[in-house]
Amino acid sequence: MKLGLGLYRHQLDRAHFQFARQIGATHIVAHLVDYFRGNPRNARGDQPTGGVEGGWGRAGDPGALWSLDELTALRRDIEAAGLKLEAIENFDPAHWHDILLDGPRRALHIENIKTIVRRLGRAGIPVMGYNFSIAGVAGRTTGPYARGGAPSVGMEGPVDDPLPLGMVWNMVYDPAAPAGTLPPVAPGELWRRLKNFLDEILPVAEEAGVRLAAHPDDPPLPFVRGQPRLVHQPRHYQRLIDLNPSPANALEFCIGSLAEMTEGGLYEAVERHSRQRRIGYVHFRNIRGKVPHYKETFIDDGDVDMLRVLALLKQNGFDGVLIPDHTPQVACPAPWHAGMAYAMGYMKAALASLAV
Repeated sequence: MKLGLGLYRHQLDRAHFQFARQIGATHIVAHLVDYFRGNPRNARGDQPTGGVEGGWGRAGDPGALWSLDELTALRRDIEAAGLKLEAIENFDPAHWHDILLDGPRRALHIENIKTIVRRLGRAGIPVMGYNFSIAGVAGRTTGPYARGGAPSVGMEGPVDDPLPLGMVWNMVYDPAAPAGTLPPVAPGELWRRLKNFLDEILPVAEEAGVRLAAHPDDPPLPFVRGQPRLVHQPRHYQRLIDLNPSPANALEFCIGSLAEMTEGGLYEAVERHSRQRRIGYVHFRNIRGKVPHYKETFIDDGDVDMLRVLALLKQNGFDGVLIPDHTPQVACPAPWHAGMAYAMGYMKAALASLAV
């Protein structure tokens, strides 16, 4: 197994690449969506949270897909720092919102995603992470939830506020949208949209040599903001895989999100999907509690036996990348850096203890 670090768009620079290398990472998972754009309440010092009103912020430019030159330059910059670019995480809502909404520009947005996937393949980037969700990551709260009062992220109850028009995936793609809220869709309809998406995109991904890796719902509730979720219990990951047998149909395997699910079965899911060789890469983080009341913890201090997870991955020959995803903030002049360094140190020692 390999250690990686996830970096947000504003962190894709030489200083953060150097930091990643120094704390033991060999790979990078890069976010090209700017989740912090247009929402001053969404601080760049930690993971995006945002509020119900405005979500994370503004989506990107609908007419500006990530270019081959941009992707290639990023890979080369990362390689110049002694690292490898393993994955891009999350499509920009501006480029694919009508795939999620089954809207009038769906055909154009399918071509957008095909173009992006082909460019990833040509740039030598092997994995594209995504989250097929209308409401997106909504309902996070922040507080002194972790050990020693460290600031962390959690959830303190369900989020039932309807999604306004012009917003999808917790980002505003149309600031000029009329007043009103998005009508809810049935869960079966959202599964139909996902299947159609996979059937159209996976052949392109196979040809490009790129795996699409699906993140489970975060937070994993059956409904968020009135909209249905797909992978809100561990067993639904198998349903997603069964939608299309393509080897490019993979999983962005988030330990924290799976542990937050109410039915349990985290370790069985780790064993099953690593044995199936379906895991693209792993978000390796710990939590305490279940939705709709959970808190993110330091990696050694939650409900999950992280060493057991690693042992199962090793048992089934998983040789992909693990990233800390996100962590509590440490009381020092560089809270994000210290939190990540602590998590990476634990992960490095844990892997050494398993001789992997």
